Amino acid sequence: MAIKFEKLYSLMKERGLSTYRIRQENIISQGALTSLKNNKSVTTETINKLCKALNCQPGDIMEYVEGNDANDN
Repeated sequence: MAIKFEKLYSLMKERGLSTYRIRQENIISQGALTSLKNNKSVTTETINKLCKALNCQPGDIMEYVEGNDANDN
């Protein structure tokens, strides 16, 4: 996929938001966390919830990477 979420994990660490806390506070589902980890599709609702929790904009947690497509991992 052309959208990558590596920036998300850096921002989470910077802001003190762990995946454990995300699960405990039910911010997003475990399935959504797994999708993010694997750079798979997530809903705009998931992006919205993460932006709210991290007080950021979507571009702060994801980026478009030229040349990647659905067949890339």
